[in-house]
Amino acid sequence: MTQTIAFACDHAGVELKRELMAYLPTLGDYVPLDLGTEGNASVDYPDFGHAAAQALLSGKAALGVVVCGSGVGISIAANRHPGIRAALCANGLMARLSRQHNDANILALGARIVGVEVAKDCLSEFLKTPFEGGRHQKRIEKLDHN
Repeated sequence: MTQTIAFACDHAGVELKRELMAYLPTLGDYVPLDLGTEGNASVDYPDFGHAAAQALLSGKAALGVVVCGSGVGISIAANRHPGIRAALCANGLMARLSRQHNDANILALGARIVGVEVAKDCLSEFLKTPFEGGRHQKRIEKLDHN
């Protein structure tokens, strides 16, 4: 079954977002949903973090990827939404564990922090790793109810 993956970024993340969207079809039956931005003109990262969160919450996308210069600001914006668990990752292991243990539904990346190949590894690990549940489930419930 085809899964839609939302992609959003600010001006610092445009090139990395494009690389990851082009790489996405090599990972399986995925379709990208591009939520912007498209150019190098300065924009506000919260607008794009919120857009990615809304895409997941509305059912337009199953998972998301957000990118800004450091990945911090856009992940904070996405995490303002109940039910969103955006994980800022700097390597594939972090991405895998964010899914396994934290049921992360948005991968956040810093375009000025990770290179393209590391970002591709993060995306691959994020998409192929399921949530383990079990002992982790009660922790996720605490995140959503505090």
